[in-house]
Amino acid sequence: MVRMQNRTLRTISVAPMIDWTDTHCRTFHRICAPDALLYTEMIHANAVLKGDRAKLLEKCRTQHPLAIQLGGSDPDALARAAAVCAESGFDEVNLNCGCPSDRVQAGRFGACLMKEPAHVADIAAAMRAAVPDTVPVTVKCRLGVDDDNDFEKFLGFIDTVASAGCTSFVVHARNAWLKGLSPKENREIPPLKYDWAYRLKTLRPALRVVLNGGIATLDDVRSHLEQVDGVMLGRAAYHTPYVLHGIDAALAGRPMRSRAALVEAYRPYVESKLDAGVPLSAMTRHILGIFQGEPGGRKFRQLLSEGAHQKGADWRLVDRALNAQAETVGFV
Repeated sequence: MVRMQNRTLRTISVAPMIDWTDTHCRTFHRICAPDALLYTEMIHANAVLKGDRAKLLEKCRTQHPLAIQLGGSDPDALARAAAVCAESGFDEVNLNCGCPSDRVQAGRFGACLMKEPAHVADIAAAMRAAVPDTVPVTVKCRLGVDDDNDFEKFLGFIDTVASAGCTSFVVHARNAWLKGLSPKENREIPPLKYDWAYRLKTLRPALRVVLNGGIATLDDVRSHLEQVDGVMLGRAAYHTPYVLHGIDAALAGRPMRSRAALVEAYRPYVESKLDAGVPLSAMTRHILGIFQGEPGGRKFRQLLSEGAHQKGADWRLVDRALNAQAETVGFV
């Protein structure tokens, strides 16, 4: 594992994913990847300032290092929200300049902010001034919007924001189409241009450049780390958490644990939350992919998917699912 000056600057990170990377998901991802930087879902600055902070900012001490991603476009609101997040113990505050959904466009935030680099610089400066120096303020962005295909324009965006004190960028290496493509299509159709991120790092070596987009294997990670400072895994980490585990273990030089052992390590957390009234389904939905591609994986998922919503469902259901998977491969 590459050592960084700030403990939150890890070689691999797990992307913020709305409706997925909640506190239960992050707890399991921390078990799978002890050395990764984890991110919350994107939370709008106004929700932090006016909403249920206890729920929105819920986290477990085992999840650190942990970054929170904020959405919004008002510098004052984002600065105040960043201050709240830093005071709440988050290790990094990230500004979303990459989400292309209709909802964020209507609110003038997300990827559409890439059209306003000076405004993003104002936001970054306000956020930077609102949090301690020990808490990095970072930006997650795309290469451009719609049919932008000008590297110099992308570089200009980075330089403008960097001039405001932001020195770390997570680059989703494809454009965001604000019209005509769904969020899902925006993750798949615009071509990946990793060379833009590589070139950015070459031209601006003092900046920390983290690459995101289409990264799904250890070989991918190792190849990219020859060119940039870090990589961010997205849906590959969520749908196949054992891949996340394998990458983290390989980079740290640790032996891998079995899939069943990772699930068992989740048990104390799950049982503590069951005692607090959290339904089993809210937690087990995040482990459905742990046996992806393995014999018995479908049976494991089926038992949890069908049973976790039942009244009174507890860890005994997980035990049954683990036993059913093991029986499939002849271990029981």
